[in-house]
Amino acid sequence: MKVIRSREFTAERAWGALPIASMNGVTTRLHWTDAPYEWHLNDGEEVFAVLDGTVDMHYRENGAEHVATLQVGDVFFAGVGCEHVAHPRGAARILVIEKEGSV
Repeated sequence: MKVIRSREFTAERAWGALPIASMNGVTTRLHWTDAPYEWHLNDGEEVFAVLDGTVDMHYRENGAEHVATLQVGDVFFAGVGCEHVAHPRGAARILVIEKEGSV
């Protein structure tokens, strides 16, 4: 049993993570960041939930770039082949659930 106070979590670098669970090949991690990630494609599905802060999620669909602004409580689902990159506005804490070993 563990209780995680997500708003208290910080990392030494952007996108530093606190592993929470690994269940049947699926990982759950809490990330802290204050900088954009990088454009990437996951080889599996990804659930991205904003727990603290605001994140602009850039994604490409049918060759066009779109931006969804995610607030606390918002969830972004990236299916296989969804190219995306997260840009936090200041510090943010994000819960990411994805296939073990994903980027």
